[in-house]
Amino acid sequence: VVLPDADLAAAVKGTVSACMLNSGQTCSAHTRLLVHESQYEAAKPLIAQAIQKLNIGPSLDEGSRLGPLVSANQRDRVVAMIEKGLAEGGELIVGGPERPALPKGYFVQPTAMRVQPQHTLAREEIFGPVLVVLTYKDEDDAIRIANSTAYGLGGGVWSADEDRAMAVARKLRTGQVDIN
Repeated sequence: VVLPDADLAAAVKGTVSACMLNSGQTCSAHTRLLVHESQYEAAKPLIAQAIQKLNIGPSLDEGSRLGPLVSANQRDRVVAMIEKGLAEGGELIVGGPERPALPKGYFVQPTAMRVQPQHTLAREEIFGPVLVVLTYKDEDDAIRIANSTAYGLGGGVWSADEDRAMAVARKLRTGQVDIN
């Protein structure tokens, strides 16, 4: 949850990093980014830039930031989730279902997509390099959206005011909450 007073660039960079760790195959990955509706247009290019900086390639290649997924089945599942997000009306920010042209490995294009809270991508665990972006109207709406999933291993709150961030964090149903 990025509160309106947060450093938006730092929040996007930190969230993209937390989402894409291990190509998104981390049980506590921050896969949903909630931004205030007034900040969405400013967040979009920051999200695209952060994701476009991620080099895809073999895990042992020094220049790679994103390696392959664990199996062909998982790659196909993640690609199907991206396609489902688009079919449900999601707005593609960057990436997409097209597979990178690499000779070996189960790679998925790092992707960010804006969806609505009722969409599948907002409610299900993707377990791949996909950042789901949602907008909210006010703090209560952000908390409601953040808590509207069965998954809650990890989360985060970004704010310039640590006390405000802590107050929001206490309302999130999650095992661990990072602040900034």
